[in-house]
Amino acid sequence: MLNNVMPQRGTFFDLLSSHTERLVAGANATLRLIGSLGNTPDQHTALIEEVNTDETSADQIKADFIHLLYESFTTPINRDQLHTLILDLDRVLDTLQSVANAITMYNITSSTPEARTMASLGADACLRLNRAVIGLSDRNAGPSIVSLCREIDALETQSSAAMREAVTKLFQHEGNEAAAWNAMKMRRFYFTQEAVLDGCKRASKTIEEILIENA
Repeated sequence: MLNNVMPQRGTFFDLLSSHTERLVAGANATLRLIGSLGNTPDQHTALIEEVNTDETSADQIKADFIHLLYESFTTPINRDQLHTLILDLDRVLDTLQSVANAITMYNITSSTPEARTMASLGADACLRLNRAVIGLSDRNAGPSIVSLCREIDALETQSSAAMREAVTKLFQHEGNEAAAWNAMKMRRFYFTQEAVLDGCKRASKTIEEILIENA
């Protein structure tokens, strides 16, 4: 009974790390999916399903984490900040799922350099989030975590630039109705990709706030 209300400190960090491992897996599957557009269509369904599976698995981890959070008498970090962090992380994976499912919804059959760039930046940011979250269990890892958070911020800036370039290209030339529809659906797709980086940046800010409060 006592273990339920006073769990080991590491239990919280283990669940956070497991969640971000699913996040990294989902981001890498999304990267492979976008890179395969126009080349290996037989892989698309499997990769989309892989992202959906990662999201479902992460949802269960989130549920277990929140249950532990509210059942525990003590927590290693401020309870509200832990709750905010797991929600921030989960939103990133939800957005990755939206990116993957948009491939089918919008019937996107070919990739673009900008889409591949943004997918790569998203995978890099998710990997850094994973490393930053793992570092939270180490009281001496503050400087390296701050560095990772700054790198995530820089990746988001690069993604924003790639998105602006991509959207500008879409509307440089007028075309027929089909071209207009393609421009609109790709614009929405690019904005969803950018939302992945926005979510990573938001989560990194929460991590920085945790570091400040626990310095």
